[in-house]
Amino acid sequence: MRTASIIVATDGTASSKAAVRWAAREAERRNRLLRIMHVFDWEWREDESSYAGPYGDLARKTAEGVVAGAFDLARRAAPQVQIETDTLIGHAASRLLAMIADADLVVLGSRGRGGFASLLLGSVSQRVATHARCSVVIVRGRGDTAEGPVVVGVDEARDADHVLETAFEAAAGRGCPLAVVHAYLPTVPLWVRGVAATDIDTPDEDAAEQSGVEETLAPWRAKFPEVPATITVSHESAAAALVHASHRASLVVVGSHNHGVVASAFLGSTGMQLLHHADCPVYIARPHLDAAAAR
Repeated sequence: MRTASIIVATDGTASSKAAVRWAAREAERRNRLLRIMHVFDWEWREDESSYAGPYGDLARKTAEGVVAGAFDLARRAAPQVQIETDTLIGHAASRLLAMIADADLVVLGSRGRGGFASLLLGSVSQRVATHARCSVVIVRGRGDTAEGPVVVGVDEARDADHVLETAFEAAAGRGCPLAVVHAYLPTVPLWVRGVAATDIDTPDEDAAEQSGVEETLAPWRAKFPEVPATITVSHESAAAALVHASHRASLVVVGSHNHGVVASAFLGSTGMQLLHHADCPVYIARPHLDAAAAR
């Protein structure tokens, strides 16, 4: 049986502190256990059991301080939430991927301690987001202070219903509207040259696309009548349309389907673009793979 928990990874950076606050509020909203995890690399010896010397003591105390600080942040952000903490040794991404296998949701900041300042997404966050077997939230952009509607990207993917369920639940829990974004490229007549697809006026195609989205939304509108949902049909790429929408959103929800060549990476190009460029937290909604396989 899987544990109903939300896991947040922390390393003491400003980005991870925002992730802790976001995760604590989400755990309180869902009445879930919050597990705070910190992983520190032990590179002084190959044997993990040999960190008992002075360097190991310092590393352990530093790690415990990071976790204690995160605990205090979470408690202030969500006074009623139940919290557990874990301090782990090893490579951060690998240990997190092993530990989050049974979680409902894992939350990370967008930047870590290492790497280059020019990178928009930390390597640990990227690896976890692309390989986790559960849903992942990357807290970025305006972070845990982001306000506005929940935005969801809708297409014809197999996981569309799960993505919409996640988005409607997120909007209902926050008491905010849902903004549904559907991007498609209209048919460009052969005689039209030098005109971008985004500049072509195609009212009939737009109406047909909107009608299709309305049909997809109908059961979810009925299930969540308290959530006002609007539809935007865009000629931009899905990534561009959702990045633009993120500037006025509190959360962007997308699916995890992958159209690339790396079968082990459970994230498509749209999700990856959002993880690098969105101006609010990004929710990668995926059914838990173990549960999906059991169906």
